[in-house]
Amino acid sequence: MATSQTTTESAVENQTTSIPTSAGESDEQSRDEWTDYRFTSRTAIETENLDVFYGDEQALSDISLDIPAESVTALIGPSGCGKSTFLRCLNRMNDRIKSARVEGSVALGGQEIYGDDTDLVELRKRVGMVFQQPNPFPKSIRENVSYGPRKHGNIEAGLLARLFGNDAGDEDALVERALRQAALWEEVDNRLEDNALGLSGGQQQRLCIARCLAVDPEIILMDEPASALDPIATAKIEDLIADLAEEYTVVIVTHNMQQAARISDQTAVFLTGGELVEYDDTNEIFENPESQRVEDYITGKFG
Repeated sequence: MATSQTTTESAVENQTTSIPTSAGESDEQSRDEWTDYRFTSRTAIETENLDVFYGDEQALSDISLDIPAESVTALIGPSGCGKSTFLRCLNRMNDRIKSARVEGSVALGGQEIYGDDTDLVELRKRVGMVFQQPNPFPKSIRENVSYGPRKHGNIEAGLLARLFGNDAGDEDALVERALRQAALWEEVDNRLEDNALGLSGGQQQRLCIARCLAVDPEIILMDEPASALDPIATAKIEDLIADLAEEYTVVIVTHNMQQAARISDQTAVFLTGGELVEYDDTNEIFENPESQRVEDYITGKFG
């Protein structure tokens, strides 16, 4: 389990677990200390003994992982290893899948999100999500950004006054703020009434990020946000992620290991059977992994 240094340390020395392997993977004993990532910053999300099932099939197995605030955490691993399933657990998006069953704990700011009294609308405001394919609404650019705050009453309830420290805020200011944060304002400031579907793919994805930012989240989940984009658009998204991490906690699923190495502060590696195999500073994962299976995956021997 990943823990803050201020958290009571548990004895995990030399504990091992046998892990099933798929074609191309070596046999290996997993060690608990490989996922016992220590950090000094505040913890944004804590997961403990998290299991996820789709019907009778287990997609995640006993995941305990803490995510530090105001940083970028990358989730990597081959297809089908549970990365996106884990990401969706963090704002209960798996609730939308009828066959899904989640066991274990996910705590946001110390509060269990799988309690019966959890307000899912409020949860998904605090933990926003950006998907693999850009999905702007068939509305104007302005309406895409202002839709969330209007739906939840934030504009009228004084969100802008809280953000700006005064009572002069309005919808225009909120739209501009979100678009500037998403590095899109300079490209669309004179076309806010245009249909968002007329934007390029990269612009649409940044608009979706702006839409997420407009409701003032604490955490931004990203599921392969650049996989459908060209290299130039991808570079803009990566630069944006680095900027966002100064104020927000970003958790990103990516199949692009070079991207994970470029943009993340820490990396969690999921492998066969929905197992978290290693979790550490990104430089350590890519330059000096503890697990032979992780090294084999990173060097392209399987996956």
